[in-house]
Amino acid sequence: MVEVAHRNGDIIFEYEGDTLAGANLAGANLAGANLIGVDCARANLAGANLAGANLADAQLAGAILSRARLQSAILAGAYLYGAYLVDAGLAGANLSRTDLAGANLSGANLAGANLAGANLAGAIISGANLAGAILAGANLAGANLSGAMLAGANLAGAMLADANLSETNLSGANVAGVYLAGANIAGANVGGADLLGANLESANLLGANLTGANLTGTALQTE
Repeated sequence: MVEVAHRNGDIIFEYEGDTLAGANLAGANLAGANLIGVDCARANLAGANLAGANLADAQLAGAILSRARLQSAILAGAYLYGAYLVDAGLAGANLSRTDLAGANLSGANLAGANLAGANLAGAIISGANLAGAILAGANLAGANLSGAMLAGANLAGAMLADANLSETNLSGANVAGVYLAGANIAGANVGGADLLGANLESANLLGANLTGANLTGTALQTE
């Protein structure tokens, strides 16, 4: 049996099994749980309540976290390669240095989340809410962010080569020093954004709104 303790030390959940890897934990109440470094790879956590839980350095590769509640959870350094987080609630969560390469975060709420230095290469983040999120230094190469809300987000120094940012809202965002070569920014709202020193070479800006954007030092050899 696996016992899961709250961050205050109290046992809050018991699972009849030897490991949480591949476990069916759909709908489980794990709010505030201490899951630091736990192996939950391929586990089914759909609809689970993990609000305020500490999952730092946890192994969650291939895990199903659709509609899971992870508000203010700590996932710093966690491994979520290929995880399924569709419509998950991650507002205010700490996802710094998290590996989310190839993960599906479409429709997820990441407002105000900390994704600094995270690996989101090839991730699907379409329609997600990233308003005010911190993505400084994150790797979003080849990611699909179409229709995402990024207003006021901090993407300073992020890698977005060949990313799909079509129809995104980047109004007022910090995009300084971001590498956007080959990115699709068609129809995006970049009004008032800071693109100081950004690289937009070969990017598709067809129909994009750049009103009031800071383009100082920006490489703009676009399609």
